[in-house]
Amino acid sequence: MRGIYRTGLGASGRKHGVEPALTVKRGSYHEIWSIRVVPPDFRSLVRGGRFGVFYYIKKRKEKTMAKEKKLVESITARDVDFAQWYTDVVREAKLCDYSGVKGCLNYLPNGYAIWENIQKNLDARFKETGVENVYLPVLIPEALLQKEKDHIEGFAPEVAWVTHGGTEPLQERFCIRPTSETLFCDVWSKTVQSYRDLPKVWNQWCSVLRWEKTTRPFLRSREFLWQEGHTIHATYEEAEERTLMMWKVYRDFISESLAIPFVAGRKTESEKFAGAQDTYTVEALMHDGKALQAATSHFFGNGFPDAYDIKYLDKNNELHSVYETSWGLSTRIIGAIIMVHGDDSGLVLPPRIAPKQVRVIPVAQHKEGVLDRSEELLAAIRAEGLRADIDESEKSPGWKFSEQEMLGIPVRVELGPKDIENGQAVLVRRDTREKTVVSIDDVPAVLKELLETVQQDMYDRAKAFLDSHIDEAQTMDEMKAKFTDNRGFIKAMWCGDESCEEMIKTETGGAGSRCLIEDEEPISDRCVCCGKPAKYKVFWGKAY
Repeated sequence: MRGIYRTGLGASGRKHGVEPALTVKRGSYHEIWSIRVVPPDFRSLVRGGRFGVFYYIKKRKEKTMAKEKKLVESITARDVDFAQWYTDVVREAKLCDYSGVKGCLNYLPNGYAIWENIQKNLDARFKETGVENVYLPVLIPEALLQKEKDHIEGFAPEVAWVTHGGTEPLQERFCIRPTSETLFCDVWSKTVQSYRDLPKVWNQWCSVLRWEKTTRPFLRSREFLWQEGHTIHATYEEAEERTLMMWKVYRDFISESLAIPFVAGRKTESEKFAGAQDTYTVEALMHDGKALQAATSHFFGNGFPDAYDIKYLDKNNELHSVYETSWGLSTRIIGAIIMVHGDDSGLVLPPRIAPKQVRVIPVAQHKEGVLDRSEELLAAIRAEGLRADIDESEKSPGWKFSEQEMLGIPVRVELGPKDIENGQAVLVRRDTREKTVVSIDDVPAVLKELLETVQQDMYDRAKAFLDSHIDEAQTMDEMKAKFTDNRGFIKAMWCGDESCEEMIKTETGGAGSRCLIEDEEPISDRCVCCGKPAKYKVFWGKAY
């Protein structure tokens, strides 16, 4: 009888939006009814108040189930429309939204918490190598920016200018930093005099502004968060070593903490950072087969320092140039996490970077002892150093499960009356939805092991996907055919001529050089485009 009304109202029931669900003893006075539309005076229609209470519970449950269904349905399937899937996940997981400033984002708590963990993890890795954090101004005088011509030309289309201070026109324009090489060099030109002042190994966590024509959450916005490291050194060799060191830091962080595999190498001349001598990149592959530049490390040589007249006296009192590096990673890495690991139910976050690694979900929490035991379990989990919370809301368990999956929390712990009675809890993995029943007392220890397993499994699945989407091509026709299927990375030989590089991009519908491959045997001795002798083996791919 739960969830339905017993009434003898007959035809009057239909008048008020009720229909018989089941007839008991056909022809008898009493019938059993279900309400499709709750009338304003439905209480007056009920014979036996307690059935009304039961119905109301059922009705609420039906509404909640509908919301749960809507939550899942609001996400477009990845294989139907990947771009829309991405937008849906960002929106439904409440990671960010567009601000009132066109092209700029509001980083919401769920999204910013991921960035905070990235910052904490990566900053610790930086400091292990001797990096010190600083903060420099957001405004750069135009005259200072113009000192390095190649640099400003590379950024000119994206620079935003400040022309007024209050109501008064400025005598000199200021740009809002698109990057900060010029500011760092200005500081060092005034403070570095002797070999004793070297090296300078600095980094700042900040935002930058680049006037992008098209924007997309995390992947491309006008203002975005990042870190930018800048260093100067006494010798070419020392600077080059730092460039490669930071490149390795990024590679280790992205694979170990984010569970993202990648290809990595040196950029071609046309793709390197403006003003850099060499640029080293980390290129991840998204689920739709497109590449995303996850991090870069640049060796500037002495071009920047000389432009800003940074010199030092050695032990023999002789004057020398310094050598500079720069390296960075931005919030677009959050986009990479979403697109590499996410599924049709929302986010899937690697445990080492997830803001919350575990969520405890009480089942039938209105029953005596369930909430108390759930809170005790939460405390035990936190005591093991795990990031965990509890959902004590009045939402149904189904809703709570859907929300946990949407947010990408790696593991949930289900605990209901029967579980407590049996001294057990149910652990459910977000990545595979695999359930494990364990003793309540063993939950904290099992969780620590399980989270490490989830982390490794996520990397292994992503690595298998990457490996299955790397191919080779020896002819242009072969290359075009394979990129028609959007197959990820293609290895092919290149003569080194930028006109061929541009032709490949045009003929393949946008597949550019992602990085040089310098540790593998050649595929052939001929350029895939022009047929001339090849100088380089290259990863080619379409990119964000």
